[in-house]
Amino acid sequence: MARILFLHGPSSSGKSTLAAAIRAKSATPFLHLSIDHLRDSGAWRPDAYADWPAARPAFFDGFHRMLAGFADAGCDLIVEHILDTLGWHTQLQTLFAPHDVLFVGLAPSFSALTQREAARGNRPIGSAARDAAHVHDGLHYDLTFDGSTPVEDMAQLLLTHLDGPRPRSRFFS
Repeated sequence: MARILFLHGPSSSGKSTLAAAIRAKSATPFLHLSIDHLRDSGAWRPDAYADWPAARPAFFDGFHRMLAGFADAGCDLIVEHILDTLGWHTQLQTLFAPHDVLFVGLAPSFSALTQREAARGNRPIGSAARDAAHVHDGLHYDLTFDGSTPVEDMAQLLLTHLDGPRPRSRFFS
């Protein structure tokens, strides 16, 4: 059974920064996976698709199965994802059922999101606000952070929580 730290939040909410802090503090290795990694490495080029909306379901089905494949092989994961499409959460609940998931919601203030988005310069302005408007709807997290806690403290808290006794993840509810 693999451990999966699932970092969920809008664009520019600090998922990548938190993942890096977790990996720096952890005594055991975590494989860090996200759509951004596939895009930034050149493995996935969204502009190469003549009809991205038509290709999107198959791409994300493959991404989700890839995540489960690594977990099924015994790799501990930090997953960055935005569950913004109907059916994705249900699919991942099924794929991740054999594993130990810690579902983490990142919900910084609107002003923090827009500042981070502008500072990054690699996202369409307004994408963080669009995500934030709906991305947490109907989801129940094991832990939630509002951006007021220093990232190193969040990382330590997550690792401590992951290693301690706890009920089955709310990811599955």
